[in-house]
Amino acid sequence: MYIRLSKYKMQRDELDKKDLPKEGDAAPNFRFEDKKGAEMVLSDLQGKQVVVYFYPRDFTPGCTIEADEFAQDYEKYKERNIEIIGISPDDEGSHKKFREKMNIAFFLASDINNEISNSYGVYVLKKFMGKEYMGISRTTFIIDEKGIIRKIFRNVKPRGHSIDVLKYFPHHK
Repeated sequence: MYIRLSKYKMQRDELDKKDLPKEGDAAPNFRFEDKKGAEMVLSDLQGKQVVVYFYPRDFTPGCTIEADEFAQDYEKYKERNIEIIGISPDDEGSHKKFREKMNIAFFLASDINNEISNSYGVYVLKKFMGKEYMGISRTTFIIDEKGIIRKIFRNVKPRGHSIDVLKYFPHHK
């Protein structure tokens, strides 16, 4: 039964890949809270370039490194009219603590039910130590001023990722 379910899951994943957002597609819109708790949607940021990065969990080692580097580089992003949104399945309370501890000035969006990560195709079947589970594939999307996905970084390594993303953008607008 479990093997059959896994085969079904893999077949379904293959069918779903054709519907996943690709470079050149419009970015799926989503709701999130700003730093003060007001509701926003991604399309509110049209006119700016946006880095949307998905990460598994607040306070884990890789996610902490990634968030710390984006936080340290955030002024460089703002100088180029680029906004950052980090998305994980953590709730707003966890994000508030993470934001305070890590001195994060950019947006963190809660995706408790994995609706956003599903729409971006990053909530996937993963394997660790021989066990399969559903989780977030560390992925970053660069979205232009008109809401179009221009670049996708898949299977991201946290250390140095912020600089790799920043290199994608020209030094001035």
